Amino acid sequence: MAHGGRRVPAAAVRDDIPLARRTVSPALRRRGGLRTGLVGAAAGLAGLAALLIVFPQPLRRLLAPPPVQGLSARPGIDGRLLGHFPYEEIPAAQLVTIAPGLQLQTDAAEALLAMQRAAAADGVDLRVLSAFRSIALQKHLFFDVKSERNQSALERAQVSAPPGYSEHSTGYAVDLGDGRRPGTNLSRSFETTPAFSWLSANANRFHFHLSFPASNRQGVSYEPWHWRFEGSAAALQTFEAAQRLAR
Repeated sequence: MAHGGRRVPAAAVRDDIPLARRTVSPALRRRGGLRTGLVGAAAGLAGLAALLIVFPQPLRRLLAPPPVQGLSARPGIDGRLLGHFPYEEIPAAQLVTIAPGLQLQTDAAEALLAMQRAAAADGVDLRVLSAFRSIALQKHLFFDVKSERNQSALERAQVSAPPGYSEHSTGYAVDLGDGRRPGTNLSRSFETTPAFSWLSANANRFHFHLSFPASNRQGVSYEPWHWRFEGSAAALQTFEAAQRLAR
């Protein structure tokens, strides 16, 4: 290429490009950098907005403050907190009494009473130890017992759900025992009782399902006494996330 009447090598012309960049005014460079930064920030915000549209609930859970006062843990992508899925408290109008101090959702109550009658006909004394529990009561069972036993939140969550994350608050879950073997109540040894054997063979006929079998994928301790009702569309929808994880 000719330059001032003489031929200049192509390499020298290429070297002029960095030189030309260095001669740009510092003020212009600053303004250009500012524009670039603003464009990048806008693109980042737009990307976050797009993710919130596509994956709204998981991201909002991650960005939100901890859902339970007194716990620093946050829910995972699937909504679980320390292994437990979130559950709303059933309205009082949908509860019926099945025994003094014990209530269940209407459909679950009807199925449970039928199951108890069938068990009794087979010589099994199937007892209800716990049924509906309010979120306020669950708060006491989680935090106060945690303190009494000097447990960490993770340790406590192995055996008791944080408030707002218990199946009992739905009105569909029960803790069952053997009336002839009260010493096994709420313990792993319940699996050795006639009541548990009967439940294993017959509970599905009444739409009751063992919530936390051994080595369950939620990571909750094995609870042979804890059963949930899945015999209505509303109940199935309530426990859909837990069912999906178990598959």
